[in-house]
Parts: sequence; C-alpha cells; structure tokens
Amino acid sequence: MSKSLRIIYCVAICLVVGYLSSITTQSSINTWYPTLIKPSFNPPNWLFAPVWTLLFIMMGIAAGMIWNHLENQRELVKKALLFFTVQLLLNALWSYLFFGLNNVLLALIEIVLLWLVIYETFHIFKKIDKKAAYLFIPYLIWVGFAAVLNGSIYYLNR
Repeated sequence: MSKSLRIIYCVAICLVVGYLSSITTQSSINTWYPTLIKPSFNPPNWLFAPVWTLLFIMMGIAAGMIWNHLENQRELVKKALLFFTVQLLLNALWSYLFFGLNNVLLALIEIVLLWLVIYETFHIFKKIDKKAAYLFIPYLIWVGFAAVLNGSIYYLNR
C-alpha cells in the first residue's frame, strides 16, 4: 500500500469513528444535554462538530505517518498503532458514556483515562516521527479541556 493511501485509510477510519460517535451524541444533544447546568466556559454546541472533524483528520494523518515507518521500526510502530487504536476506541466510548448513558461521572473517569492514553500515544509517536506526534498536541489540549468541562458539569449537576 502506498504511503498516501495509508494516510487516507487512517483518516477515513477516524472520521467513521467520529461519525458513529456523533450518532450517539445526537440522541441527547437536544433532549438531555440542554437540561444540564454548564459552566460559563462551555463552548456553543455548533463548535464541537468542526473541532472534532479537524482533530479526527489530524489523528488519521498522524497514524498514517506512523504506519509509513512500519518497515524501519516494526515493533515500535505496532505498539504505537495499538495505543492509537485504544485511544480511538476510548474516544468513542466517552460519547456513549456521556451522551448515550447520560452518566457524567463514568464519562469523567473515562476521559481521564483517555487523556492518559493519548499522552502515551503522543510519546510513542514522538519516538518514531516528531511531526506525527505534534499533530496530537491540539487533540491533547482539546481532550484536556473536555475533561475540565466534563468535571465541571459533574460538579454543577451532582
């Protein structure tokens, strides 16, 4: 498979996961979510879709760039892609916990785990390709912000 095709494939997978997560989100965004007390720094709902789309594209590009190093650093690339897959699944799980189950506390616990796995993925990626790792920095920041937001929503609604 060509290097470009690997990147396109990874971006497509990330966007599909994002789309599937958004289906869960949509079920509660107009019903349950508006009933929650939110902090003053809560972004407007319209902002989430474009931010997540951009982040999923950047994640996919990063994963494809790492996959392109498979021939040179086989074991490390396998480890990196395993961590990448785990963080992507945890990302989808958060949407299900928060919006699907309406369980703010469980989602808060899970998003902390998600952030830690993203952080570890970033460090493994950095050993392979620094540019790919740097594509993860906005994702780390956004999920950190989302964790604070999730925690604030939990605190305000307990």
